[in-house]
Amino acid sequence: MIHVSTGKNLYYPVSERRMVRGSGVRLYDSDGNAFIDCAAATFNLSLGYSHPEVLEAMREQADKLIHVTSSFRTDPIDALAHNLAAVAPDGLSLVNPKVGGGSEANEGAIKMAQRATGRSQVITLFRAHVGQTLMMSSMSGNAFRREPFPVELPGSLQVPDPYCHRCFYDKSPESCGRFCVDKIDDFIEFASTGRVAAILVEPISGNGGNIVPPEGYFQKLRELCDRHDIMLIFDEIQTGIGRTGHMFAAQHFGVTPDAITTAKGLGGIGAQVAAIITTERMGGLPSDQHSFTYGSNLLAAAAANKTLEIVGRPEFLANVRATGAHIMGRLAQIAERFPFVGDVRGVGLMIGFEIVGPGNAPDVARTNALAQKAMEHGLILRTSRYGRGNVLKIRPPLILTLDEAEEICERLERLFSAEAA
Repeated sequence: MIHVSTGKNLYYPVSERRMVRGSGVRLYDSDGNAFIDCAAATFNLSLGYSHPEVLEAMREQADKLIHVTSSFRTDPIDALAHNLAAVAPDGLSLVNPKVGGGSEANEGAIKMAQRATGRSQVITLFRAHVGQTLMMSSMSGNAFRREPFPVELPGSLQVPDPYCHRCFYDKSPESCGRFCVDKIDDFIEFASTGRVAAILVEPISGNGGNIVPPEGYFQKLRELCDRHDIMLIFDEIQTGIGRTGHMFAAQHFGVTPDAITTAKGLGGIGAQVAAIITTERMGGLPSDQHSFTYGSNLLAAAAANKTLEIVGRPEFLANVRATGAHIMGRLAQIAERFPFVGDVRGVGLMIGFEIVGPGNAPDVARTNALAQKAMEHGLILRTSRYGRGNVLKIRPPLILTLDEAEEICERLERLFSAEAA
């Protein structure tokens, strides 16, 4: 029996709005209001709410076996390893699903890189958000992530993002020659311990502001890693499983990292599943050095296998690219009408746009106010940097239709018109 309460026993604060059901890209509250979820919950509902094929796959697995220790072979886990290796870039052939979420996957990939290289330090980016554990918080960017805690794990070094719109080095992408990659050599020589094992990077920043690196950035970063024998790890917790219109963002950018971490969208409708996909060189980390009770869960694996099947259909990824292009085009038009809509950037259905004030200065207060007011227009929007950034993000479920994409844009126009009035 479910007892409805005031929520006063919850440790964390929540909205007074009570959500009761979801279907497709829409979420419904207890008053009957419907919202298009432009955040796909926590960017993890790649197939939206209650996708029938995934639900059926989970029901079938639940009737057989929900969980067993990962010491045994099982069909769902064998299939998940095979399916992920089959859709990953060539050369990434080993899959470790014994992790329960993105933070655990990133930590595991780092341990693998440290073991493979015999070195310890990890380079990440200024605005990186690579997880919430103590280790991943320490390796993320943003001072506010680390400030509250008396203990910070050593071993990471943050370098500037490839943020062309607000370049740290005040360069232009047309002429800089990817200067931000060149400067990593200086960080390695003068600011590191001299023992760098890995560079861990989100192909498109998630919480950091939907920063899309310029053409050639990752090719040059790959060359730098090869020159220093550093493992290149792609944190594809948000960009993976079709979000960019390709199975992985690595394929969109045309580069092969040494490892990819995946979670969030892999579960399709919210199943908790994650994995690390690596090259042979990064294999061999003993299970007792990175293994979690609820990793390799069979029910979650069943959801993941069905999700990979659905996302892998050619028309599915083509639709992600088409709906994303439609939103990007409409946002460019909208930005011409409303001066406070700044730089629009994205790939597939991983889209963000800046809210700015005079002189293109970030307008954080207005960004947060717009996200709040969006609910009045039937939209759920998330902001960057946990409310400290000026980017509004559009990352709906990947099942979005062109009609629904246009509906999002029309509602945004009404939101901005009300703001400008």
